[in-house]
Amino acid sequence: MKKKIVLAAVLTAICIFAGCSFKEPEPESTTAESTVPAETTTEETTAKETTEPPSQEETTPEETSEPEISGSRIIIATDMHYLARELTDFQSSFTNRVEHEDGKVMQYVWEITDAFIYEVKKENPDLVILSGDLTYNGEWESHIEFAEKLEEIEEAGIPVIVIPGNHDINNRYAVRFSGDSVQGIESIEAEDFEDIYQNFGYNEAVSRDSASLSYVYQVNDYTRALMLDSCQYYPRNLVGGMIKNDTYDWIEEQMEEAWNLGMNVIPVAHHNLLDESEVYLEDCTIEHSEQLIDQLESWEVPLFLSGHLHVQHHMRSGEDSGIYEIVTSSLTTPPCQYGILDYGDDGSFQYHTKALDMEGWAKQAGVTNKELLNFNEFGKQFLSKVFYNLAQDEFKRLDSLKNLTPNQREQMAKVYAELNVACSSGKVFEIRDKAMAKNGYKLWMDEGYPSILSQYLEWIVRDGTKDYNVLTGE
Repeated sequence: MKKKIVLAAVLTAICIFAGCSFKEPEPESTTAESTVPAETTTEETTAKETTEPPSQEETTPEETSEPEISGSRIIIATDMHYLARELTDFQSSFTNRVEHEDGKVMQYVWEITDAFIYEVKKENPDLVILSGDLTYNGEWESHIEFAEKLEEIEEAGIPVIVIPGNHDINNRYAVRFSGDSVQGIESIEAEDFEDIYQNFGYNEAVSRDSASLSYVYQVNDYTRALMLDSCQYYPRNLVGGMIKNDTYDWIEEQMEEAWNLGMNVIPVAHHNLLDESEVYLEDCTIEHSEQLIDQLESWEVPLFLSGHLHVQHHMRSGEDSGIYEIVTSSLTTPPCQYGILDYGDDGSFQYHTKALDMEGWAKQAGVTNKELLNFNEFGKQFLSKVFYNLAQDEFKRLDSLKNLTPNQREQMAKVYAELNVACSSGKVFEIRDKAMAKNGYKLWMDEGYPSILSQYLEWIVRDGTKDYNVLTGE
């Protein structure tokens, strides 16, 4: 359990300043035929001391001059992959990418963003956290346009804080879609990211890390957000994540300061702290993350937030103890959901997801597009089609699968799509047993190797035994 909070005598002294992926192809100026599945030891710290709160006489609610602060409601969204409208003409190069990628509804990313902003205003949380992959592939125009969208939330009196994801900086796959071709364009650098998003955490930071884009944000009098830049973008952009040695030193300084002030700390990174996926460890879990786990657990940090995986998931470092990690799924992948975290002043928390009400937003916005007005069914069918296509692409790619009959491929592609749709939303448990009984699944297990898709399906059914959309920690 998190340490007791130091009371007002200490707090008044505080000055508050404020998917994992397969490898992507190089952008070309010729016909775009290839498809791109996108993302996808320190020694024990010496005992820390806290100031015991002074005793106070009990008071009734009528005698209390100010209401007791119980915590903050935080909305968490990740992997928006926003693309500036001017960067696509919606022709074959764009539609081919959308239908064979990883399930992001890129053809409606603008509407999804507007619907999210609309819902955030209705929810009126204390804070919005966006944990990276803000843009499709780091395009300068996409960052500028997305930051302008975020201003709408800030203007409603709701603070927004961001960190970069592996897609956002120095990305050689930044592209413009035109006709049947894609052209490489300019991506931003690290200093550009801080400048563009200065109003979304950086200007209000209590502390900045000189070695990365990490910073500390004061959520309320009792809690700070430790926003960690886990990305590798120099000398070239990499999918996998890592924390720099100098950043670990900075983290320790921030944890010690927060402990001495009686502060809770919520660490947030784009990449995963724990091995949330047994298949995509190298590109998803922070390299040498055991160092960060030991560091955070030595300060009794209860919760870590991340994204990157495009799958709704959570787990704990130990079977019955240790730090929890919640991975929120991609906002632009159906069911297009975000997380709502009620974080108590004592370090307790309750988390659940909420799917965007795209249909409700479309009606109030006067939209006539039938796919948006019936987005619940459209999104499910779209995502199923994308995963179906990925399976069919795999049959063409691997010689060991080319001898399968068309009927066998059809059965395998359908069950692959069915299980992946459920996995994206963290609800495999609802269909697991029926899917495993299907001939398509048995074919994957008997004939699917060495395809990584068969390994992924095996992990999905082994892991999918509970609802990953809710979690409570005390």
